[in-house]
Amino acid sequence: MISSFFTSFYKKILPIYQQSPEEGMYFCVLPFTGERKPEVWCYCIGLIFNHHKTSQMNITDLKGTVSLANGVQMPYFGLGVFKTKDGQEVIDSVTYALDAGYRHIDTAAIYGNEEGVGIAIEKNATDRKDIFLTTKVWNADQGYDSTLKAFDSSLAKLKTDYLDLYLVHWPVKGKYKETWRALEQLYADGRVKAIGVSNFLQHQLEDLFQTAKVIPMVDQLEFHPYLVQQPLLDFCQQHKIQYEAWSPLMQGKAFEVPLLKELAAKYKVSVAQLVLRWDLQKGVVTIPKSIRRERVISNADIFHFNISEEDVQRISALDRGERVGPDPANFNF
Repeated sequence: MISSFFTSFYKKILPIYQQSPEEGMYFCVLPFTGERKPEVWCYCIGLIFNHHKTSQMNITDLKGTVSLANGVQMPYFGLGVFKTKDGQEVIDSVTYALDAGYRHIDTAAIYGNEEGVGIAIEKNATDRKDIFLTTKVWNADQGYDSTLKAFDSSLAKLKTDYLDLYLVHWPVKGKYKETWRALEQLYADGRVKAIGVSNFLQHQLEDLFQTAKVIPMVDQLEFHPYLVQQPLLDFCQQHKIQYEAWSPLMQGKAFEVPLLKELAAKYKVSVAQLVLRWDLQKGVVTIPKSIRRERVISNADIFHFNISEEDVQRISALDRGERVGPDPANFNF
């Protein structure tokens, strides 16, 4: 009760705290009634410090990983292939990435390019066991039996006999629980090393928890400076669900944000490099897309600098709840 009520209160307090910590704390202990409330003090301070804490992610280099709840090592930086054309375009993109040292490739059944991804991986000198490969079950295939069939279809297209991560692409109401049961079976059978979800908000995760035998290990969501969703990020961290970003560069809109351009100049990096580094320092796995070799290489060149905690918070403060993709709470596909 306290949690749900004061999360909204925290959102009001945080801007005050950022301007004046002393005044922010004053409002924490004297909410509404003017009475001191220790439980409010503890909760709000906990949220504030959680908001300001540095990532627990050990950021080293392009091959660095985070440990999922089951101990599986997931590379925190990868290549996404959304809207990358099947055939030579996606083959080239994946090849550029693997040759540059990427070890994480993210696709989905609906992208229509699993075959090209599979060809690129098969032809590359990089050993399959060293590549973290993700795909997702599409909405039309959700349900227990249909998900199992969709999984087999994806494996065949990807030319592999296992996946490193399989995700429920969207929380299709009335279907995602049975879909999740199928993922649990695939995980129990050892056909996938980790299972998770994509585009699940807190209420959808909590609903899934009611019947799940295995808690999702990953939640892949739209995440960028204009859509931070800090309470959801905190919730996932509390439940050991690794947060993963899609559309981290806001489909190119990030390049026009004045603060991001200012900070990129300060650190002598590109806006893309700044934002992708910010993702990691927020503890978020990130999978930017590019079909250009030079951009694939440049995107990954983010391990020679560190954003100050103050600047991490300045970027986070750009949050305006603005999406470039569909809203998981209201979609019809």
